[in-house]
Amino acid sequence: RGEAMATVAAIAQVELKTRRHADELGTRVLMEGSALKSQEPCQTAPGTSIAVKNLFYNVPARRNFLKSNSVEMRHILDEFQRLALAHPDLFFSLHHNDSETYHLMPGNFRQRIVGVFGKSFNQRLVPVSEDTDILKMSGFVGKPEFAKKSRGDQFFFVNRRYIKSGYLHHAVMAAYEELKLLPKGVHPFYALFLTIDPSRIDVNVHPTKQEIKFDDEHALYAMLRSAIKHSLGQFSVAPVLDFDRDANLDTPYEYKNRQAQVPKIEVDRSFNLT
Repeated sequence: RGEAMATVAAIAQVELKTRRHADELGTRVLMEGSALKSQEPCQTAPGTSIAVKNLFYNVPARRNFLKSNSVEMRHILDEFQRLALAHPDLFFSLHHNDSETYHLMPGNFRQRIVGVFGKSFNQRLVPVSEDTDILKMSGFVGKPEFAKKSRGDQFFFVNRRYIKSGYLHHAVMAAYEELKLLPKGVHPFYALFLTIDPSRIDVNVHPTKQEIKFDDEHALYAMLRSAIKHSLGQFSVAPVLDFDRDANLDTPYEYKNRQAQVPKIEVDRSFNLT
């Protein structure tokens, strides 16, 4: 977005290379603190690439508010993963300290999830699909045995934009809980695309647009829960063991191999009601 690029260029050193497919040459622009340092023709691939260096180099007070390198890198990774998942048809790469952390080729959504989170995820995914007049949904939820105690691997994309929604998250959890698939305190993986008519949502309720409002949240909740329950049942996902069960209810070991005994009944034949 234009206003975002202008803001970044005001507090960093920015190099932008861009070229249209129809052109033989592209353009290279260098900006430092909102000042244009150079603009010249260059050889570059079709499309646009942006390099941002020395963030807040000219605003030392703001730079002091940055966290440690590891914390800031975690924020970058989080945002990178969201963008890469939202656009599996695009190539993404991420370099950190002169080494390539991610090299993601275009592909389908399952391939992108595996590329971002590792090959082990390929066996953890249950596909979800729903197509109605209100909502078109696709994506994957995780098998319950791979659920984690910590949150973080949960992704909703509405019209390809990442959002956060406690209400929709509750719908996903309700689907698992109604099937008795999860012990308490754990959270399954999910990455779900929701395609909705833009006229039925309001994206201007949060500064970062990570929260949106739906015109019929109840219907959306019901469809999401139903679709996930159907997928989990269709793919025969078995309930996980409840490790918090009461051991006192188990059969004592000494009785495990005993044969059933017929109870003995004693009758006092001398007893007379009269």
